[in-house]
Amino acid sequence: MDDVVEPISVTTPRRVGRGVLAQWWRDLTFVHWAVEPAAVAGLLPAGTRPDVLGGATYVGLVPFRMDRVRPFGGPAVPYFGSFCETNVRLYSVDAAGRRGVVFRSLDAARLVPALAGRLGFSLPYRWSSMSLRRDGDLLTYRCRTRWHHTESTLAVRTGPPIGRPTTLEQFLTARWGLHVSWHGRTLYVPNDHPQWPLHRATLLHLSDELAPAAGVPVSGEPVSVLFSPGVPARFGAPRRVR
Repeated sequence: MDDVVEPISVTTPRRVGRGVLAQWWRDLTFVHWAVEPAAVAGLLPAGTRPDVLGGATYVGLVPFRMDRVRPFGGPAVPYFGSFCETNVRLYSVDAAGRRGVVFRSLDAARLVPALAGRLGFSLPYRWSSMSLRRDGDLLTYRCRTRWHHTESTLAVRTGPPIGRPTTLEQFLTARWGLHVSWHGRTLYVPNDHPQWPLHRATLLHLSDELAPAAGVPVSGEPVSVLFSPGVPARFGAPRRVR
């Protein structure tokens, strides 16, 4: 029998106080595909399993701007604290019922944050060439890894705000922590932020090699494309899963 899983909620069930890291996430586009849980179960850290909604789990491609990174409640880090980032992620739940994300790849346009994330938290960061261009309601994200030259180009047109997100839209965006393998252990790192201001978005162009390179099976048209102008977020201290 499966463990009890916490409810899907638009605000965090675990408040983070001062936290160990604060930052803004801005100009995010969420692109998602549905996949069979068995297809990605082997990609998750020990002690976690795919988080499922309606019999499916999901693969997300999420480009955005990281801004005003502040370690340990200090001042914002100049230059290195603002950069473009793109992540490929899966959705996880642990035996305590905590829902989270698992990052299969994280591309950042600054070398120092990429090294800090990789060395400090064993997250799969890479230093990549990235850009975000905005022309009114049209956003174009570009990413090219520096060594293997894996590329991704995504263009969307933002639409009206969403008054009441669907259960699926909440499931894909309201994630209150991440699971990561760290030196033979699995950790859960909680986060806290206001409710997402979500908008409809129309996918105009997508040419992506990041998801296949991360080993996740995606095909066909995405089942969900959303945009958010962003939220401030805080991360709390890691907690051991197993």
